[in-house]
Amino acid sequence: MGLEQILKIAILGAGESGVGAAILAKQKGHKVFVSDKGQIKEHYKAELNQHGIAFEEGSHDQERILAMNLIIKSPGIPDKAPLLQEIHRKGLPVISEIEFAARYTQSFTIGITGSNGKTTTTNLIYHLLATAGKDVAMGGNVGKSFARIVAERDYPFYVLELSSFQLEGIQEYRPDIAMLLNITPDHLDRYEYQLEKYAAAKFNIIKAQEATDTFLYNADDPILGALRENYPTLAKTISLSFQMTEGTRLNVGGFNFEMSTTPLMGRHNYMNALFAVQTALQIGIAPKVIQEGLNTFVNAPHRLEKVATVNGVNYINDSKATNVDSVFYALEAMTQPTVWIVGGQDKGNDYAPLLDFVKAKVKAIVCMGLDNSKILQTFSGMVENIVETRSAVEAVQRAAQFASTGDTVLLSPACASFDLFQNYEDRGNQFKAAVLEL
Repeated sequence: MGLEQILKIAILGAGESGVGAAILAKQKGHKVFVSDKGQIKEHYKAELNQHGIAFEEGSHDQERILAMNLIIKSPGIPDKAPLLQEIHRKGLPVISEIEFAARYTQSFTIGITGSNGKTTTTNLIYHLLATAGKDVAMGGNVGKSFARIVAERDYPFYVLELSSFQLEGIQEYRPDIAMLLNITPDHLDRYEYQLEKYAAAKFNIIKAQEATDTFLYNADDPILGALRENYPTLAKTISLSFQMTEGTRLNVGGFNFEMSTTPLMGRHNYMNALFAVQTALQIGIAPKVIQEGLNTFVNAPHRLEKVATVNGVNYINDSKATNVDSVFYALEAMTQPTVWIVGGQDKGNDYAPLLDFVKAKVKAIVCMGLDNSKILQTFSGMVENIVETRSAVEAVQRAAQFASTGDTVLLSPACASFDLFQNYEDRGNQFKAAVLEL
């Protein structure tokens, strides 16, 4: 169906993605109706009213929605939802906000997906392009929705973080550079507990790519490697590997880049940097300018974030590490004796992958949660000191008692935060405040 024929659009979900799509659709002259089964946040309601966009909340007017000729689905709504089943039965086209926004720009887009590292890589690519003087916008699964940015102003470059949910509705969107950082089991409840279905959503990022496009992928990722040949692509394909790293140096495209001068720690961040540097080189940014961008990068908070050095002890906030996989990379990155602050709402964690790092690097464990039984059971006897605390202030104070000059205190919880905190940001902010009070 040609875009000019689509006059009646129903948008399901009124979060950032849905409201962004609604604003763009209205701007382009379409008739728009937004429907959210839950309650719409006040600031989004105000925006919809401001733009004269009809909406409903608390239920779906199925008859009105089925009378439309295009459905834009917010990422949070699964295809198995009863309304979606009804829409598919009627044969109405359903696309994602990303797909819709892409129809209104011819600009160069960079699409980033993967189970881990998306936000850091997206932020880093944006920073490398911006510091090189490119007129670039960042959005998608981080910050503003793609559709909202396109509605506000069409930029020459877009850097887009894309979740598997956002990629489910991709038919024609083709990033000029697409990248798949890794695939680890995640969100499997959405995909009938089948890793292949989750991976298929990720691989949608290359579905429409052509020979003039580029696909970057992690050659070291076993799941990605096993599945890649199931998804052939016309795009120029470039693999990235830890073989391109030597100590703190990256070798990309015949150029060397030094990571010790950047705030990025750990092998996983070196892999993220390989993707970012390769992207910048593809766009034609000079290696010297890329290195300057690496040196001035500031990562999003709560991701191996250096907080302060107090009495010779380094304090690092990795509150975003809500699973064992993330903590694995954090502990791997530690080069000094470490006091590890861990705990929170357990998500069925298996701590076995961490045992070798704990034996080799961790001098004390400070539990910070309401129920620390699994942590105590796993690590008691492995480290000399293991204590329980019930607040960030108490955890930081106890950690400071165990740490000596030259040590690191690492908050990397491996658990959700909801037992003691509002979210991982609140946990990280309380940790930082407690460190600065020492």
